[in-house]
Amino acid sequence: GETGGGKSTIVNLVCRFYEPKEGRILIGGKDIRERSQLWLQSSLGYVLQTPHLFSGSIRENIRYGKLDATDEEVEAAAKLVGAHDFITKLENGYDTDAGEGGNLMSTGQKQLISFARAIIANPAIFVLDEATSSIDTEAEMKIQTAVETLLHNRTSFIIAHRLSTVRNADRILVIDAGEVVEEGTHKELMSKKGRYFDLYMGQFRSEQLEKSMNILSGAEA
Repeated sequence: GETGGGKSTIVNLVCRFYEPKEGRILIGGKDIRERSQLWLQSSLGYVLQTPHLFSGSIRENIRYGKLDATDEEVEAAAKLVGAHDFITKLENGYDTDAGEGGNLMSTGQKQLISFARAIIANPAIFVLDEATSSIDTEAEMKIQTAVETLLHNRTSFIIAHRLSTVRNADRILVIDAGEVVEEGTHKELMSKKGRYFDLYMGQFRSEQLEKSMNILSGAEA
């Protein structure tokens, strides 16, 4: 759906950042309000568009997902999402201070660290809200491959600005003004030639145009 359509509201409710005014949210057949915050923290792994890092080293931030994780496990999680390369190029590597709230890291770097933290936690439910919005396309492709493996047989909520990220989802919901206006698989929604079709084709054309411009720029150089 479009920006402001209500996609992130669903994620915020699932993560229990605020309570529903009406209706219920069930996880495993049980009302989410009957689940403890400790259960939610251990069962939900989420990566948000504006991820929050804690004051401390990159290693400590990744390890927060699993406090007893070894250095090898921390690095394995970072490698899985493509964060290892940029971390090792830093003067202090994994011991680099992320700064208060991660203010010493770029948004893209924070998203990668947050991804590694979620992966090392090995949660039952993954919540990804525009989790790759500040990561370049090449890095996103690496993450997508890793994520598809990790999401196998897990409940997952994915909100993505690049629709290619959700193509393989079992169920895609198109949301507009807080309401589900279309749902189905990628193939089903494309065959309807409705809202999803328009969004997907518009994005596909933009990406193709951008690729063509990059090729022309390279040829001129």
